[in-house]
Amino acid sequence: MENMNWSDLAFGYMKTDYNVRCYYRDGKWGELEVSSSEIINIHMAATCLHYGQESFEGLKAFKGKDGKIRVFRMDENGKRMQASSRGIKMAELPVEMFEEAVRKVVKLNERFVPPYESGAALYIRPLMIGLGAQVGVKPAPEYMFMIFVTPVGPYFKGGFKPSKVCIMREYDRAAPQGTGTIKVGGNYAASLVAGEKAKEKGYAAVLYLDPKEKKYLDECGPANFFGIRGNSYITPQSHSILPSITNKSLQQLAADMGLTVERRPVPVEELATFDEAAECGTAAVIAPISQIDDLDIDKSYVIAKDGKPGPVCEKLYNKLRGIQYGDEPDTYGWVTIIE
Repeated sequence: MENMNWSDLAFGYMKTDYNVRCYYRDGKWGELEVSSSEIINIHMAATCLHYGQESFEGLKAFKGKDGKIRVFRMDENGKRMQASSRGIKMAELPVEMFEEAVRKVVKLNERFVPPYESGAALYIRPLMIGLGAQVGVKPAPEYMFMIFVTPVGPYFKGGFKPSKVCIMREYDRAAPQGTGTIKVGGNYAASLVAGEKAKEKGYAAVLYLDPKEKKYLDECGPANFFGIRGNSYITPQSHSILPSITNKSLQQLAADMGLTVERRPVPVEELATFDEAAECGTAAVIAPISQIDDLDIDKSYVIAKDGKPGPVCEKLYNKLRGIQYGDEPDTYGWVTIIE
């Protein structure tokens, strides 16, 4: 790794040394196993391939100025993965086991954690799949949990600057009472057509409206949406939004900065009143939005008139990243140091 140009890393996959795996068989989880193979061997009739019994998570490890490796809020990812398992009838992995697997995989691949000043991080991808071979539509008797890691560059190659998003009413990423609140691949598959269409038109993402009435804001591409108006941090509440750990963290920081946090249905017309708007998630932390074009009714909401991120977004971004890298005190107990 000596000649590695860390600050040039893309947000993509790179082979690392090890991954960890664990099997659920006969009603219980086995021991964590370490593998150096990138291949998994599964039956062609496994439920993950036919009936979508699959869920995943995304989190990151950061190297601080002090050389220590920090992982951000992994207990929350473990809990969210359990919620996903409940949502599609998979075996629930104990949170302690999830955390042990994260610690182990990060330690084993320590040489791939990018250095502090590079702006890069180690992306951690936990994954669970239904393994049982069957043709009937029912939950599998066996599951496999695994985690692989890969170093990733900063999400913003061109620096922290706002981009345009669009609203397209003919697409939904999830059903009103469907799988929108859990992290399963199907939601992402459902967003690909609209996402590609948006990119062709020059937009960074699609801001989805609620799938039932098309009146309220939902998710923004693969991320949560929030807006700032005056002294308020406003983020949509709905049955089809994934509970983002980044958004949850930002709400806490916003409240402690003296902002009023409002989590509620947000009518699309309210976009006209926001001083700042952004998407938020693990990959980017905060991706500021400059303009939202409602393509169906030919209406534009210009948010960042000067093309710069707003002051609140910038403050929240710097604060959260500071905690993740160990530059700011972790008063919330969000960070785990990998010894």
